[in-house]
Amino acid sequence: MCKGLSAIPSSCLEKAKGMRVKFHHLTEKPHKFRAHEEKTDLESLLNSKSGLQAFHWFLRSEFSEENLAFWLACQDYRNSPESKLAEKASSIFSQFINPDAPQEVNLDGETRDALMSVMDEPELSSFNEAQQRIFSLMAKDSFPRFLRSPFFQQAM
Repeated sequence: MCKGLSAIPSSCLEKAKGMRVKFHHLTEKPHKFRAHEEKTDLESLLNSKSGLQAFHWFLRSEFSEENLAFWLACQDYRNSPESKLAEKASSIFSQFINPDAPQEVNLDGETRDALMSVMDEPELSSFNEAQQRIFSLMAKDSFPRFLRSPFFQQAM
């Protein structure tokens, strides 16, 4: 122990250590996305406001933001009241699923056909499979590139 600290009662030192632990979070940068130390995953990123924003800007720079927009629209759809489901389902379908949609996402024919068959009476789970396929596509394709990009470095 330092000579200067040896004159301080040990109870004060213990209290100081406790305060340091309690106030440590104030020195961190809360607006930055923090990856798990063992790995960074897409789900954690999407649950972080700053991580989501950085990923969005990265996708925009690659001209491929439609996948994230679709995923977010599905999240919003799932949290919608039942009275709004038909309207929102129609909007999602025309924006992302239709073959001539302005932000068409890359879905296989089977998933696209399954969506078309439930559009008359959409349920909360109607877009679950399509959303999961787009999530997997982002996790395997654009997310690894994002991790090597300056956008990720700035979000850290």
